[in-house]
Amino acid sequence: MAKKTVNYVCTECGWSGGKWYGRCPECGQWGTIEEFHEAPAATGARTPAPGRTSRTPISVPNVQSAAKPITSISTDTANRLPTGFGEFDRVLGGGVVPGSGVLIAGEPGIGKSTLLLETAGNVAREVANHRDRNVVLYVAGEESQAQVRMRASRINAIEPNMLLAATTDLATVLGLIEQVRPALAIVDSAQTIVSQDVDGISGGSTQVREVASALIDTAKTLDVPVLLVGHVTKDGSIAGPRTLEHLVDVVCQFEGDAQTALRMLRAVTNRFGPTDEVGCFDMSGEGIEEVSDPSGLFLSSNGSVPVEGTCVTFTLDGHRSLPIEVQSLVTKSVLPTPRRAANGVDSNRIAMLVAVLYRHGGINLLANDLYISTIAGGLAKEPGCDLAIVAALASAAKSKAIARTTCAIGEISLTGQVRPVPRLEYRLREAARLGFTTAVVPTLRKRVTIPGLTIVQADTLKDALGVLLK
Repeated sequence: MAKKTVNYVCTECGWSGGKWYGRCPECGQWGTIEEFHEAPAATGARTPAPGRTSRTPISVPNVQSAAKPITSISTDTANRLPTGFGEFDRVLGGGVVPGSGVLIAGEPGIGKSTLLLETAGNVAREVANHRDRNVVLYVAGEESQAQVRMRASRINAIEPNMLLAATTDLATVLGLIEQVRPALAIVDSAQTIVSQDVDGISGGSTQVREVASALIDTAKTLDVPVLLVGHVTKDGSIAGPRTLEHLVDVVCQFEGDAQTALRMLRAVTNRFGPTDEVGCFDMSGEGIEEVSDPSGLFLSSNGSVPVEGTCVTFTLDGHRSLPIEVQSLVTKSVLPTPRRAANGVDSNRIAMLVAVLYRHGGINLLANDLYISTIAGGLAKEPGCDLAIVAALASAAKSKAIARTTCAIGEISLTGQVRPVPRLEYRLREAARLGFTTAVVPTLRKRVTIPGLTIVQADTLKDALGVLLK
Protein backbone atom coordinates (compact mmCIF):
# COMPACT_ATOMS: atom_id res chain seq x y z
CA MET A 1 0.00 0.00 0.00
CA ALA A 2 1.34 3.38 -0.97
CA LYS A 3 2.22 5.68 1.87
CA LYS A 4 0.00 8.69 2.22
CA THR A 5 1.57 12.11 2.24
CA VAL A 6 0.31 14.68 4.73
CA ASN A 7 -0.17 18.04 3.09
CA TYR A 8 -1.76 21.33 4.01
CA VAL A 9 -3.89 23.44 1.70
CA CYS A 10 -5.49 26.86 2.01
CA THR A 11 -9.21 26.72 1.33
CA GLU A 12 -9.20 30.36 0.28
CA CYS A 13 -6.48 30.63 -2.36
CA GLY A 14 -5.39 27.03 -2.90
CA TRP A 15 -1.86 27.35 -1.47
CA SER A 16 -0.38 24.01 -0.47
CA GLY A 17 2.65 23.08 1.60
CA GLY A 18 4.04 20.54 3.98
CA LYS A 19 3.74 22.70 7.12
CA TRP A 20 0.74 24.10 8.94
CA TYR A 21 0.41 27.87 9.36
CA GLY A 22 -2.16 29.86 11.28
CA ARG A 23 -2.04 32.47 8.56
CA CYS A 24 -1.79 31.56 4.90
CA PRO A 25 1.57 32.75 3.50
CA GLU A 26 -0.02 33.32 0.08
CA CYS A 27 -3.27 35.23 0.66
CA GLY A 28 -2.79 36.27 4.31
CA GLN A 29 -6.10 34.83 5.55
CA TRP A 30 -6.29 33.42 9.09
CA GLY A 31 -7.59 29.96 9.91
CA THR A 32 -7.88 28.73 6.31
CA ILE A 33 -5.11 26.07 6.36
CA GLU A 34 -6.54 22.56 6.49
CA GLU A 35 -4.84 19.17 6.51
CA PHE A 36 -5.49 16.51 3.92
CA HIS A 37 -3.83 13.25 2.98
CA GLU A 38 -2.70 12.80 -0.58
CA ALA A 39 -2.01 9.27 -1.73
CA PRO A 40 0.11 8.79 -4.84
CA ALA A 41 -1.57 7.07 -7.73
CA ALA A 42 -0.92 3.39 -8.19
CA THR A 43 1.85 2.34 -10.51
CA GLY A 44 0.58 2.10 -14.08
CA ALA A 45 -2.69 3.85 -13.31
CA ARG A 46 -1.46 7.07 -14.86
CA THR A 47 1.04 8.01 -17.48
CA PRO A 48 4.16 9.96 -16.46
CA ALA A 49 3.12 13.03 -18.47
CA PRO A 50 1.19 15.56 -16.40
CA GLY A 51 -2.38 16.12 -17.44
CA ARG A 52 -2.67 12.77 -19.28
CA THR A 53 -5.41 10.50 -18.01
CA SER A 54 -5.39 6.75 -17.67
CA ARG A 55 -7.61 6.45 -20.73
CA THR A 56 -4.71 7.66 -22.89
CA PRO A 57 -2.63 4.60 -23.80
CA ILE A 58 1.03 4.73 -24.70
CA SER A 59 1.91 2.91 -27.88
CA VAL A 60 4.40 3.20 -30.70
CA PRO A 61 1.81 4.27 -33.31
CA ASN A 62 0.62 7.05 -31.03
CA VAL A 63 4.18 8.26 -30.53
CA GLN A 64 4.88 8.21 -34.24
CA SER A 65 1.72 10.17 -35.06
CA ALA A 66 2.14 12.71 -32.27
CA ALA A 67 4.44 14.99 -34.25
CA LYS A 68 3.55 16.13 -37.78
CA PRO A 69 5.03 18.67 -40.18
CA ILE A 70 3.39 22.00 -39.59
CA THR A 71 2.62 22.30 -43.32
CA SER A 72 0.50 19.14 -43.20
CA ILE A 73 -1.71 20.34 -40.35
CA SER A 74 -5.12 21.55 -41.52
CA THR A 75 -6.97 24.47 -39.97
CA ASP A 76 -10.35 23.64 -41.48
CA THR A 77 -11.65 22.48 -38.13
CA ALA A 78 -10.55 25.66 -36.37
CA ASN A 79 -13.71 27.59 -37.24
CA ARG A 80 -15.03 29.44 -34.23
CA LEU A 81 -18.35 28.43 -32.76
CA PRO A 82 -20.71 31.39 -32.13
CA THR A 83 -22.23 31.52 -28.66
CA GLY A 84 -25.41 33.34 -29.65
CA PHE A 85 -24.26 36.45 -27.74
CA GLY A 86 -22.46 39.09 -29.76
CA GLU A 87 -20.92 40.48 -26.57
CA PHE A 88 -19.67 37.05 -25.51
CA ASP A 89 -18.14 36.48 -28.95
CA ARG A 90 -16.49 39.91 -28.77
CA VAL A 91 -14.72 39.00 -25.53
CA LEU A 92 -13.65 35.58 -26.83
CA GLY A 93 -12.30 37.09 -30.04
CA GLY A 94 -15.08 35.99 -32.40
CA GLY A 95 -16.45 32.82 -30.80
CA VAL A 96 -15.34 29.62 -29.09
CA VAL A 97 -12.33 27.90 -30.65
CA PRO A 98 -12.75 24.09 -31.01
CA GLY A 99 -10.67 22.18 -28.50
CA SER A 100 -10.18 25.18 -26.24
CA GLY A 101 -10.80 25.50 -22.52
CA VAL A 102 -12.61 28.63 -21.29
CA LEU A 103 -12.88 29.48 -17.59
CA ILE A 104 -15.70 31.79 -16.49
CA ALA A 105 -15.09 33.10 -12.96
CA GLY A 106 -17.26 35.33 -10.82
CA GLU A 107 -18.84 35.85 -7.43
CA PRO A 108 -21.75 33.67 -6.27
CA GLY A 109 -25.10 34.76 -7.69
CA ILE A 110 -23.56 37.00 -10.36
CA GLY A 111 -25.13 34.93 -13.17
CA LYS A 112 -22.37 32.58 -14.39
CA SER A 113 -24.60 29.52 -14.58
CA THR A 114 -27.40 31.49 -16.21
CA LEU A 115 -25.05 32.88 -18.85
CA LEU A 116 -23.63 29.47 -19.73
CA LEU A 117 -27.02 27.74 -19.67
CA GLU A 118 -28.41 30.32 -22.07
CA THR A 119 -25.25 29.92 -24.18
CA ALA A 120 -25.85 26.16 -24.25
CA GLY A 121 -29.37 26.75 -25.55
CA ASN A 122 -28.14 29.14 -28.24
CA VAL A 123 -25.42 26.75 -29.42
CA ALA A 124 -27.88 23.82 -29.39
CA ARG A 125 -30.21 25.72 -31.72
CA GLU A 126 -27.26 26.61 -33.95
CA VAL A 127 -25.94 23.05 -34.37
CA ALA A 128 -29.29 21.22 -34.44
CA ASN A 129 -29.15 20.69 -38.21
CA HIS A 130 -25.50 19.68 -38.41
CA ARG A 131 -24.64 16.17 -39.55
CA ASP A 132 -22.17 15.53 -36.73
CA ARG A 133 -21.50 17.19 -33.41
CA ASN A 134 -25.08 18.34 -33.21
CA VAL A 135 -25.56 18.13 -29.43
CA VAL A 136 -24.52 20.22 -26.43
CA LEU A 137 -23.53 18.65 -23.11
CA TYR A 138 -24.24 20.51 -19.85
CA VAL A 139 -22.77 18.95 -16.69
CA ALA A 140 -24.19 20.32 -13.43
CA GLY A 141 -22.14 19.57 -10.36
CA GLU A 142 -23.96 21.92 -7.99
CA GLU A 143 -27.62 21.41 -8.94
CA SER A 144 -29.91 18.55 -9.79
CA GLN A 145 -31.32 17.97 -13.25
CA ALA A 146 -34.74 19.22 -12.16
CA GLN A 147 -33.28 22.48 -10.84
CA VAL A 148 -31.40 23.11 -14.06
CA ARG A 149 -34.52 22.28 -16.08
CA MET A 150 -36.55 24.84 -14.09
CA ARG A 151 -33.99 27.58 -14.77
CA ALA A 152 -33.76 26.59 -18.42
CA SER A 153 -37.54 26.91 -18.75
CA ARG A 154 -37.42 30.38 -17.27
CA ILE A 155 -34.73 31.63 -19.67
CA ASN A 156 -36.07 29.74 -22.73
CA ALA A 157 -33.03 27.52 -23.11
CA ILE A 158 -34.74 24.14 -23.57
CA GLU A 159 -33.67 22.30 -26.71
CA PRO A 160 -34.09 18.59 -27.55
CA ASN A 161 -30.42 18.24 -28.55
CA MET A 162 -29.09 19.64 -25.25
CA LEU A 163 -28.02 16.82 -22.94
CA LEU A 164 -28.08 17.43 -19.19
CA ALA A 165 -26.12 15.45 -16.62
CA ALA A 166 -25.86 15.95 -12.86
CA THR A 167 -22.67 14.35 -11.55
CA THR A 168 -19.51 15.20 -9.64
CA ASP A 169 -17.39 12.24 -10.77
CA LEU A 170 -14.59 13.12 -13.17
CA ALA A 171 -14.55 9.69 -14.86
CA THR A 172 -18.26 10.01 -15.64
CA VAL A 173 -17.79 13.48 -17.12
CA LEU A 174 -14.88 12.34 -19.30
CA GLY A 175 -16.83 9.28 -20.42
CA LEU A 176 -19.83 11.41 -21.40
CA ILE A 177 -17.68 13.78 -23.44
CA GLU A 178 -15.91 10.92 -25.20
CA GLN A 179 -19.16 9.08 -25.91
CA VAL A 180 -21.30 12.01 -27.03
CA ARG A 181 -18.64 14.11 -28.82
CA PRO A 182 -20.68 17.31 -28.32
CA ALA A 183 -20.23 20.58 -30.17
CA LEU A 184 -19.83 22.25 -26.77
CA ALA A 185 -19.34 20.92 -23.24
CA ILE A 186 -20.11 23.00 -20.15
CA VAL A 187 -18.98 21.96 -16.66
CA ASP A 188 -20.55 23.83 -13.72
CA SER A 189 -18.35 24.00 -11.82
CA ALA A 190 -14.70 22.88 -11.89
CA GLN A 191 -14.38 23.01 -8.07
CA THR A 192 -17.20 20.50 -7.54
CA ILE A 193 -15.86 17.73 -9.80
CA VAL A 194 -13.90 15.06 -7.91
CA SER A 195 -11.38 12.56 -9.29
CA GLN A 196 -11.18 9.13 -7.67
CA ASP A 197 -7.52 8.72 -8.71
CA VAL A 198 -6.20 11.22 -6.17
CA ASP A 199 -6.99 12.12 -2.58
CA GLY A 200 -7.90 15.57 -1.41
CA ILE A 201 -10.90 17.65 -0.51
CA SER A 202 -13.35 18.79 -3.16
CA GLY A 203 -12.14 22.07 -4.59
CA GLY A 204 -8.69 21.61 -3.10
CA SER A 205 -5.43 22.19 -4.85
CA THR A 206 -4.84 18.58 -5.88
CA GLN A 207 -8.39 17.91 -7.03
CA VAL A 208 -8.74 21.11 -9.03
CA ARG A 209 -5.40 20.55 -10.75
CA GLU A 210 -6.33 16.96 -11.64
CA VAL A 211 -9.83 17.82 -12.87
CA ALA A 212 -8.68 20.77 -14.95
CA SER A 213 -5.81 18.89 -16.57
CA ALA A 214 -8.04 15.93 -17.44
CA LEU A 215 -10.77 18.13 -18.93
CA ILE A 216 -8.32 20.20 -20.96
CA ASP A 217 -6.60 17.04 -22.19
CA THR A 218 -9.96 15.67 -23.31
CA ALA A 219 -10.85 18.93 -25.02
CA LYS A 220 -7.58 18.97 -26.97
CA THR A 221 -7.73 15.29 -27.89
CA LEU A 222 -11.36 15.18 -29.05
CA ASP A 223 -11.46 18.77 -30.39
CA VAL A 224 -14.37 19.61 -28.10
CA PRO A 225 -14.54 23.11 -26.55
CA VAL A 226 -15.10 23.05 -22.80
CA LEU A 227 -16.51 25.93 -20.76
CA LEU A 228 -15.71 25.77 -17.04
CA VAL A 229 -17.31 27.70 -14.20
CA GLY A 230 -14.89 28.85 -11.52
CA HIS A 231 -15.55 30.29 -8.07
CA VAL A 232 -13.71 33.27 -6.65
CA THR A 233 -12.30 34.05 -3.22
CA LYS A 234 -13.02 37.01 -0.95
CA ASP A 235 -10.54 39.24 -2.76
CA GLY A 236 -12.02 38.40 -6.18
CA SER A 237 -9.28 36.03 -7.37
CA ILE A 238 -10.09 32.61 -8.79
CA ALA A 239 -10.30 29.91 -6.13
CA GLY A 240 -7.86 27.03 -6.33
CA PRO A 241 -4.29 26.92 -7.52
CA ARG A 242 -2.90 29.32 -10.09
CA THR A 243 -2.28 26.27 -12.25
CA LEU A 244 -5.96 26.32 -13.16
CA GLU A 245 -5.58 29.66 -14.92
CA HIS A 246 -2.49 28.46 -16.77
CA LEU A 247 -4.09 25.26 -18.04
CA VAL A 248 -7.06 26.88 -19.75
CA ASP A 249 -6.84 28.97 -22.90
CA VAL A 250 -9.23 31.76 -21.92
CA VAL A 251 -9.97 33.21 -18.49
CA CYS A 252 -12.97 35.52 -18.22
CA GLN A 253 -14.16 37.47 -15.20
CA PHE A 254 -17.92 37.98 -14.86
CA GLU A 255 -18.38 41.12 -12.76
CA GLY A 256 -21.32 43.12 -11.57
CA ASP A 257 -22.79 45.25 -8.82
CA ALA A 258 -25.30 43.70 -6.46
CA GLN A 259 -27.37 46.88 -6.54
CA THR A 260 -27.64 47.01 -10.33
CA ALA A 261 -28.53 44.57 -13.10
CA LEU A 262 -25.48 45.48 -15.18
CA ARG A 263 -22.94 42.70 -15.73
CA MET A 264 -19.50 42.98 -17.31
CA LEU A 265 -17.57 40.12 -18.90
CA ARG A 266 -13.83 40.79 -19.16
CA ALA A 267 -11.10 38.65 -20.70
CA VAL A 268 -8.14 38.28 -18.34
CA THR A 269 -6.24 35.74 -20.45
CA ASN A 270 -7.01 34.92 -24.07
CA ARG A 271 -4.75 32.92 -26.37
CA PHE A 272 -7.06 33.44 -29.35
CA GLY A 273 -8.04 37.09 -29.07
CA PRO A 274 -7.58 40.42 -27.28
CA THR A 275 -7.48 40.73 -23.51
CA ASP A 276 -8.80 44.28 -23.31
CA GLU A 277 -12.33 43.62 -24.55
CA VAL A 278 -15.41 43.88 -22.36
CA GLY A 279 -18.94 42.60 -22.89
CA CYS A 280 -22.02 44.22 -21.35
CA PHE A 281 -25.02 42.22 -20.19
CA ASP A 282 -28.26 43.00 -18.40
CA MET A 283 -29.58 40.60 -15.74
CA SER A 284 -33.36 40.24 -15.64
CA GLY A 285 -35.93 37.73 -14.48
CA GLU A 286 -35.94 36.16 -17.94
CA GLY A 287 -32.21 35.55 -18.00
CA ILE A 288 -29.21 37.41 -19.38
CA GLU A 289 -29.61 39.90 -22.21
CA GLU A 290 -26.69 41.41 -24.04
CA VAL A 291 -26.35 45.18 -24.26
CA SER A 292 -24.78 45.93 -27.61
CA ASP A 293 -24.81 49.71 -27.05
CA PRO A 294 -24.32 50.47 -23.34
CA SER A 295 -23.79 54.21 -23.86
CA GLY A 296 -27.13 55.21 -22.39
CA LEU A 297 -26.73 53.12 -19.24
CA PHE A 298 -24.34 55.53 -17.54
CA LEU A 299 -26.22 58.75 -18.31
CA SER A 300 -29.16 60.20 -16.39
CA SER A 301 -32.47 60.72 -18.12
CA ASN A 302 -32.90 64.46 -17.51
CA GLY A 303 -33.14 65.22 -21.19
CA SER A 304 -31.65 68.51 -22.25
CA VAL A 305 -32.26 70.27 -18.91
CA PRO A 306 -28.90 71.21 -17.36
CA VAL A 307 -28.40 70.26 -13.73
CA GLU A 308 -25.74 71.79 -11.51
CA GLY A 309 -23.07 69.47 -10.17
CA THR A 310 -22.98 67.13 -13.18
CA CYS A 311 -20.49 66.67 -15.99
CA VAL A 312 -20.05 63.95 -18.62
CA THR A 313 -16.75 62.41 -19.63
CA PHE A 314 -15.73 59.50 -21.87
CA THR A 315 -13.63 56.64 -20.57
CA LEU A 316 -12.08 53.64 -22.28
CA ASP A 317 -13.03 50.09 -21.37
CA GLY A 318 -11.21 47.76 -23.71
CA HIS A 319 -11.85 48.81 -27.30
CA ARG A 320 -15.04 50.54 -26.25
CA SER A 321 -15.56 54.16 -25.27
CA LEU A 322 -18.26 54.65 -22.64
CA PRO A 323 -19.82 57.91 -21.43
CA ILE A 324 -19.69 58.39 -17.68
CA GLU A 325 -21.75 61.02 -15.90
CA VAL A 326 -20.10 62.36 -12.76
CA GLN A 327 -22.42 63.86 -10.15
CA SER A 328 -21.32 65.86 -7.14
CA LEU A 329 -22.88 67.52 -4.14
CA VAL A 330 -21.15 70.19 -2.07
CA THR A 331 -22.54 71.08 1.36
CA LYS A 332 -21.30 73.02 4.36
CA SER A 333 -19.65 70.73 6.85
CA VAL A 334 -20.63 70.68 10.52
CA LEU A 335 -17.93 68.16 11.44
CA PRO A 336 -14.36 68.86 12.51
CA THR A 337 -13.18 66.75 9.57
CA PRO A 338 -15.21 67.24 6.37
CA ARG A 339 -16.62 64.13 4.76
CA ARG A 340 -15.41 62.79 1.41
CA ALA A 341 -17.84 60.19 0.08
CA ALA A 342 -17.07 58.70 -3.36
CA ASN A 343 -18.84 56.01 -5.38
CA GLY A 344 -17.28 54.87 -8.64
CA VAL A 345 -14.45 57.40 -8.20
CA ASP A 346 -11.06 56.94 -6.57
CA SER A 347 -11.27 58.60 -3.16
CA ASN A 348 -7.51 59.25 -2.99
CA ARG A 349 -7.64 61.09 -6.30
CA ILE A 350 -10.54 63.18 -5.02
CA ALA A 351 -8.34 64.60 -2.25
CA MET A 352 -5.68 65.56 -4.78
CA LEU A 353 -8.17 67.16 -7.18
CA VAL A 354 -9.75 69.22 -4.37
CA ALA A 355 -6.32 70.58 -3.46
CA VAL A 356 -5.54 71.41 -7.11
CA LEU A 357 -8.94 73.06 -7.49
CA TYR A 358 -8.20 75.29 -4.51
CA ARG A 359 -4.64 76.16 -5.55
CA HIS A 360 -5.07 76.63 -9.31
CA GLY A 361 -8.82 77.02 -9.75
CA GLY A 362 -9.56 79.51 -7.02
CA ILE A 363 -12.39 77.42 -5.50
CA ASN A 364 -11.96 76.46 -1.85
CA LEU A 365 -13.75 73.21 -0.95
CA LEU A 366 -11.38 72.06 1.79
CA ALA A 367 -13.92 72.78 4.56
CA ASN A 368 -16.96 71.36 2.73
CA ASP A 369 -18.56 67.94 2.68
CA LEU A 370 -18.13 66.44 -0.78
CA TYR A 371 -20.22 63.66 -2.30
CA ILE A 372 -19.16 62.35 -5.72
CA SER A 373 -20.84 59.49 -7.54
CA THR A 374 -21.38 58.01 -10.99
CA ILE A 375 -24.51 56.61 -12.65
CA ALA A 376 -25.47 52.90 -12.80
CA GLY A 377 -22.22 51.57 -11.43
CA GLY A 378 -19.95 53.26 -13.97
CA LEU A 379 -16.29 53.65 -13.04
CA ALA A 380 -14.51 56.99 -13.47
CA LYS A 381 -11.15 55.92 -12.07
CA GLU A 382 -8.84 56.54 -15.00
CA PRO A 383 -6.89 59.85 -15.08
CA GLY A 384 -8.80 61.02 -18.15
CA CYS A 385 -11.86 61.61 -15.92
CA ASP A 386 -10.12 64.24 -13.76
CA LEU A 387 -11.42 67.25 -15.67
CA ALA A 388 -15.03 66.05 -15.46
CA ILE A 389 -14.74 65.43 -11.71
CA VAL A 390 -13.28 68.88 -11.08
CA ALA A 391 -15.90 70.47 -13.34
CA ALA A 392 -18.72 68.73 -11.45
CA LEU A 393 -17.34 69.93 -8.11
CA ALA A 394 -16.93 73.48 -9.39
CA SER A 395 -20.43 73.43 -10.86
CA ALA A 396 -21.92 72.34 -7.54
CA ALA A 397 -19.90 74.91 -5.59
CA LYS A 398 -20.72 77.81 -7.95
CA SER A 399 -24.36 76.68 -8.54
CA LYS A 400 -23.73 76.95 -12.29
CA ALA A 401 -24.97 74.13 -14.48
CA ILE A 402 -22.92 72.72 -17.33
CA ALA A 403 -24.76 72.26 -20.62
CA ARG A 404 -26.01 68.73 -21.24
CA THR A 405 -24.38 68.72 -24.67
CA THR A 406 -20.92 69.53 -23.25
CA CYS A 407 -18.38 66.93 -22.15
CA ALA A 408 -14.94 67.23 -20.57
CA ILE A 409 -11.99 64.90 -21.11
CA GLY A 410 -8.53 65.38 -19.65
CA GLU A 411 -6.08 64.60 -16.86
CA ILE A 412 -5.29 67.21 -14.21
CA SER A 413 -1.71 67.53 -12.99
CA LEU A 414 -0.57 68.95 -9.66
CA THR A 415 0.50 72.12 -11.45
CA GLY A 416 -3.03 72.76 -12.69
CA GLN A 417 -2.37 71.76 -16.30
CA VAL A 418 -4.77 69.75 -18.43
CA ARG A 419 -2.76 66.84 -19.79
CA PRO A 420 -3.61 64.67 -22.84
CA VAL A 421 -5.21 61.23 -22.60
CA PRO A 422 -4.80 58.19 -24.86
CA ARG A 423 -7.11 57.64 -27.84
CA LEU A 424 -8.73 61.05 -27.51
CA GLU A 425 -10.03 61.12 -31.08
CA TYR A 426 -11.83 57.81 -30.53
CA ARG A 427 -13.58 59.25 -27.48
CA LEU A 428 -14.56 62.41 -29.33
CA ARG A 429 -16.13 60.44 -32.18
CA GLU A 430 -18.23 58.53 -29.66
CA ALA A 431 -19.27 61.85 -28.08
CA ALA A 432 -20.36 63.19 -31.47
CA ARG A 433 -22.31 60.00 -32.14
CA LEU A 434 -24.26 60.44 -28.89
CA GLY A 435 -25.23 64.03 -29.74
CA PHE A 436 -22.66 66.08 -27.80
CA THR A 437 -21.87 69.40 -29.50
CA THR A 438 -18.99 70.75 -27.35
CA ALA A 439 -15.97 68.98 -25.90
CA VAL A 440 -13.37 70.57 -23.61
CA VAL A 441 -10.10 68.71 -24.12
CA PRO A 442 -6.35 69.22 -23.59
CA THR A 443 -4.23 70.84 -26.27
CA LEU A 444 -4.15 68.57 -29.31
CA ARG A 445 -0.88 67.56 -30.90
CA LYS A 446 -2.50 67.39 -34.31
CA ARG A 447 -5.66 68.94 -35.68
CA VAL A 448 -8.80 66.83 -35.28
CA THR A 449 -12.01 67.63 -37.11
CA ILE A 450 -15.22 65.83 -36.17
CA PRO A 451 -18.48 66.89 -37.84
CA GLY A 452 -21.03 68.31 -35.43
CA LEU A 453 -18.59 68.62 -32.52
CA THR A 454 -16.89 71.84 -31.40
CA ILE A 455 -13.55 71.04 -29.80
CA VAL A 456 -12.34 73.58 -27.24
CA GLN A 457 -8.71 73.21 -26.19
CA ALA A 458 -7.59 74.24 -22.71
CA ASP A 459 -4.05 74.34 -21.33
CA THR A 460 -4.85 75.00 -17.68
CA LEU A 461 -7.57 74.13 -15.23
CA LYS A 462 -8.68 77.74 -14.96
CA ASP A 463 -9.15 78.01 -18.73
CA ALA A 464 -11.19 74.79 -18.81
CA LEU A 465 -13.45 75.91 -15.96
CA GLY A 466 -13.94 79.25 -17.69
CA VAL A 467 -15.34 77.47 -20.74
CA LEU A 468 -17.43 74.92 -18.83
CA LEU A 469 -18.99 77.39 -16.34
CA LYS A 470 -19.58 80.32 -18.67
